[in-house]
Amino acid sequence: MSTAIYSHPDCSLHQMGSWHPECPERLRAIEDQLILARLDGLVERVSAPLADEADILRNHTQDALDRVRDNLPTAPGELYPLDGDTLLCKDSYRAALRAAGAAVAATDAVVAGTINNAFCAVRPPGHHARPSEAMGFCLFNNVAIAARRALDVHGLERVAIIDFDVHHGNGTAESFKDDPRVLMASFFQHPFYPYTEPEPITATCVNVPVPAYSGGDVVRKLVAEQWLPALHAFRPQMIFFSAGFDAHKEDDMGNMALVEADYAWITHQIADVARLYAGGRIVSCLEGGYALSALGRSVVAHVKALADID
Repeated sequence: MSTAIYSHPDCSLHQMGSWHPECPERLRAIEDQLILARLDGLVERVSAPLADEADILRNHTQDALDRVRDNLPTAPGELYPLDGDTLLCKDSYRAALRAAGAAVAATDAVVAGTINNAFCAVRPPGHHARPSEAMGFCLFNNVAIAARRALDVHGLERVAIIDFDVHHGNGTAESFKDDPRVLMASFFQHPFYPYTEPEPITATCVNVPVPAYSGGDVVRKLVAEQWLPALHAFRPQMIFFSAGFDAHKEDDMGNMALVEADYAWITHQIADVARLYAGGRIVSCLEGGYALSALGRSVVAHVKALADID
């Protein structure tokens, strides 16, 4: 039983232009910090498979899949815009299938008990991808696809999705807005991209807007007072992280002030809940995080907490 890191070189083939913050260097920065932290002997490394289209279609419409698959440029360096900041290159569909495939394979392995938990170091990210369309750097919603795998293939009755990205995971919220089997809990800077209105707090939706410049004290308080009571009442059988690290104080894609210790603390709190109700079962998928050094350091803190390494 262990922690595994799922990734694949294909995830670095997706490129949206030299100006774009969601870039292959993000995965290199994570890898560099994992090596510096000497985690290789303490976690497993797993090569991510390609997701089947059936996996994508559990959460997305056929039109959403077709629009990515059928609009790939053929020439190196050519880009096709899905929206103003979400673009396709010739390798984007393959990268997106690897990212979703990592989440699906990690879910299968965790449910089977082969590993305790997993972190998917993948891109493109997913939590803005709506069931009907790509959006906000995201092509397919990796966490939502994985959660549907747990529910619809493995027969779990209750799963939780924890999103600590600085941006609202609007695609995930939309995916499960009418599904009582899924509890989503998040914080996000507000008002901020994607400029969606916060959902009402309910037993299965604890998405908490916070003002710019909020730090770890604000986040830890809302986790303790709002997330954890909802999670204990819900008793999830598996937990998924949308692990975006752009709420870090060094990341200028947002205006929050978290540090690595905050990500470790959040992870430990959620891992305690997973041990109580879910046999420790967690799958985490990379979302945002664009200050490269802070991203790598924060991922190390998150993975160490998943693996219960001091």
